[in-house]
Amino acid sequence: MKKRGAKAVKRLAGSNVDLHMMRTTTGRQLVEVKSAPTGGIGSVEEDGITIDLGGGVVESGGRVIKDSEALGNLMEELEWIMLESDISSDAVSAVMGALERNLIGQRLRKGADLSKVLEASLKRALRGILNAGYWDFYASIQSFIEKEDTPVVIMFVGVNGTGKTTTVAKVAHNLQQRGLSVIAAAGDTFRAGAIEQLETHCERLNIRCVSSQRGGDSAAIARDAVDSARAKGIDVVLVDTAGRMQNKSNLMAELEKVRRVANPHLTLFVGDALAGNDAVDQARNFQQMLKFDGAVLTKLDTDAKGGAGLSIAHATGQPIVLCGVGQEYDDLIQFDPDWLLEQLFE
Repeated sequence: MKKRGAKAVKRLAGSNVDLHMMRTTTGRQLVEVKSAPTGGIGSVEEDGITIDLGGGVVESGGRVIKDSEALGNLMEELEWIMLESDISSDAVSAVMGALERNLIGQRLRKGADLSKVLEASLKRALRGILNAGYWDFYASIQSFIEKEDTPVVIMFVGVNGTGKTTTVAKVAHNLQQRGLSVIAAAGDTFRAGAIEQLETHCERLNIRCVSSQRGGDSAAIARDAVDSARAKGIDVVLVDTAGRMQNKSNLMAELEKVRRVANPHLTLFVGDALAGNDAVDQARNFQQMLKFDGAVLTKLDTDAKGGAGLSIAHATGQPIVLCGVGQEYDDLIQFDPDWLLEQLFE
């Protein structure tokens, strides 16, 4: 740089940005959920997956764990459990491969059961994936409000039929329960009945719904909702959007326009737990084309095991933050990694 005539300058005053701080796609600080530190003798991190073999392995003594038929059978059994729980084959292969590579050659503590060591290590690895980048939804919103960065704008994206509009209503109800004022924007102007559906929810919740006729400009609706909230001192704006197939670049460009105009604090991808690997593909493509801050996993009150949630976190590097577990407004819970692991291994 010196050869090219560049000059060294002092750091600008006030530019003490902590780059390690967890931030949204629009640069705002999130409230991180801290996980308990781990790190036994056999604890290593490989490609974002933490393998912690816990107290089952020792530095000396015990027997050396070798690549054997018995170990292969145990690994295969756990692999099937994960695949049957709708965890994507990519995530399963990555976790099991890392676990096997770090297990072989370790010394098994005398009296320890290899199958239990293996299962406990697998659960810790999966928990590590779910905890990566995990932030607190309601605490983050409250922090924006405390900093007077209002109205807090939250935009919901995803493909058709995942439950975006219902999720918007549930989030509105939960925010009201926390004493916050809310306004909604009916940005899905393409699907028949979508505007009426959100308007009905808003009427029940006694909140304003900014909408237009079918075929209206979604970005203009979002902008009007934000302007209205700012003028009336409303805390939160929830922006519903039309379902977009992730492979339609022109439709995704329209969604990007809505985001550019609304400038949301948070963008949430809404995925259907029943969609399994399809939900993972959708999330991966949305993340590549649009970028989102976290995901909402719906329909977990059905037969879905929830493995799609773990796969989305692994594929996108973004956490699941909320889960839909029923039809009522109260049936939306803040995501808990341990709860999901119980669902997977029950």
